[in-house]
Amino acid sequence: MRLPVSAHTSRPWRIHEMTGDFHVEDVWALPTPGGPDDLVHLVRQIANGAGADSAGPPLVYRALFAIRRKLGRRLGWDDPGTGLGTRVPTLRDRLPADLREGARGPESRSLPFTSVYQLHDEWAAETANRTVHAVMHIGWVPAEDGGHRGQMAVLVKPNGRRGALYMAAIKPFRHLGVYPALLRTMGRTWRTTAGERTSD
Repeated sequence: MRLPVSAHTSRPWRIHEMTGDFHVEDVWALPTPGGPDDLVHLVRQIANGAGADSAGPPLVYRALFAIRRKLGRRLGWDDPGTGLGTRVPTLRDRLPADLREGARGPESRSLPFTSVYQLHDEWAAETANRTVHAVMHIGWVPAEDGGHRGQMAVLVKPNGRRGALYMAAIKPFRHLGVYPALLRTMGRTWRTTAGERTSD
């Protein structure tokens, strides 16, 4: 379920300290009910395969990302020199000492994101190319039923007019195709791995 931006901005996340020049593009409630200490399992699931289940990532997700990769190659959006540490510095450079010295979090095997930091109730990862510098923030929040669940926010810093146009162009595809399919599969994977979480 898509949430208002305030669902992210109203919480005392540490990510706010590093992203004053980013804006919150999307906030989603994740179908991942659990206990107060389950963020670590959600982060592992995302890093190992995002919303993938035994059938792999959703078809619409794979198709749209294949199109994006082809466009990126053709237009040079992902060329060397357009990403983290080249076109833009990593957010790790902005971290206060306690976060820099703490857990970084896992590297994703399925998404082009690099971990920035991980805490008990939040994880941040970033990516950059010629169009945008983006942050995926996964928080662990109290749920209405007394338990907890995941919450995902996407923060972006477009690269000039080209980046702003790119973000506007892909918005309908993200909202109507990518995120709903990804969240459905993420929820199925979360439910099927419930036994593994309780046995950890």
